Amino acid sequence: MIPRLALPAILAAALVVAQGCNSRSAGPTDPSSSSGLNPANPNQEDVCLDPAGNPLPVAPESLRVDLAQPTFSDPTNVTNQLFPIGTLFRAVFYGKVDGAPLRLETTLLSETRTLNVDGQPVETLISQFVAWVDGRIHEVAIDHYAQADDGSVWYFGEDVFNYEDGAVGDTEGTWLAGRDGPAAMIMPANPKVGDVWRPENICGLVFEEVTATATGLTVESAHGPVTGGLAIQELHMDAVLEDKTFAPGYGEWTSGSGDDLEALVLAVPADALPGLPPKELETLSAGAAEIFDLAQAEDWETAAATAGEMTEAWEAFKAGGVPAMVEAELQGSLDALVAAIEAQDVEEARQATLRLDLPTLDLKLRHRTAAETDLDLLDVWARQLVLDAAAGDQNAVIGDAATLGWIRDRVARDVPLPELRALDERLAGLRSAATMRNLSAAGAAAASLRATVARTHVIGRRH
Repeated sequence: MIPRLALPAILAAALVVAQGCNSRSAGPTDPSSSSGLNPANPNQEDVCLDPAGNPLPVAPESLRVDLAQPTFSDPTNVTNQLFPIGTLFRAVFYGKVDGAPLRLETTLLSETRTLNVDGQPVETLISQFVAWVDGRIHEVAIDHYAQADDGSVWYFGEDVFNYEDGAVGDTEGTWLAGRDGPAAMIMPANPKVGDVWRPENICGLVFEEVTATATGLTVESAHGPVTGGLAIQELHMDAVLEDKTFAPGYGEWTSGSGDDLEALVLAVPADALPGLPPKELETLSAGAAEIFDLAQAEDWETAAATAGEMTEAWEAFKAGGVPAMVEAELQGSLDALVAAIEAQDVEEARQATLRLDLPTLDLKLRHRTAAETDLDLLDVWARQLVLDAAAGDQNAVIGDAATLGWIRDRVARDVPLPELRALDERLAGLRSAATMRNLSAAGAAAASLRATVARTHVIGRRH
């Protein structure tokens, strides 16, 4: 799991970079000069400063478990259960940041990347992290991980894209091992209370220091209790302390500081269930798509009847037990949809169908592959773009197009080449129209994309 919730901390990193770090010896202070695998620099001892210019309260080196130089004989074979990135195909988090609703998705991508560090090539797994705040794309990171021979997992950097008004505003937080500094341990093989390690360790660019505070925790997953959890406290460059928990088979479980929180709600394969998605969930998905069109046509009688069927299906489904945060999200969206239909509010009714679709797809994820879910997510975000184009919100349209592009990357391996080319053609036209401020053309391109996604779904079922 990605070592972050602190989205505000990411933004604060730009301030900390300017502060840099003091060196207590004559060694170089350029982060690129310490670009090896070994996180301990034998030639100097750096003191990272907080935004006020004070040294960060780091732990004594005697407590650190990440000072030995790791070796990587089989780096993509991850067996560390507290950070199972090699099999964590999809994880979904809900939460809040600065009072706004937060949604996170992490996806293990099919490709790997080899990074050369100190002349040693290390093949790394690649995981995509996407964050939406208040329904708008906020951050994307492409993270690189590898497991050392001792069972510890190491972080080899991330390509970060911070979004503002739908477009990439900056890439603060980007770093790669070997180019900018050392790789960093993100999870020891067998962490013990009091152990200290640094998931990011390039003073003046990226820095986090972790202290294990409890082991043997039990957390409640979607399918029951999970034992063997870990609690840590993480010190950031801005001197903020963040509490996190990890669970075997899941990785990061919760993360938060102050009122900000992210919590894992579902992950596959850990929460996978046999069989096709239950008919009640199919009723919710089909009903949402139908009402999206019925509201536009202002056929409120049919929309109300469909919403009634959806409510009955939801009541039957949730009686069997639903993760609490997913239940709250779906129930709130369904209530908003019913209220919008009663008020005959076209825009709100159509928007409510999309808010309802996301938690429904999260529940269906337990029965399907991540790629199958992603094809549905392409449809959801294409519909969101249609709404934003109709509202004349160019920034939102550009952001929706960005989301569609990132989801496209997740399905590239699983979609036949002719259909992938068709998706790419529609996406290119959509982005071009949005950039040229031709929102009607962007909306039309999104509708065309939906048709292409529907055909791709049919082809997938045939195979």
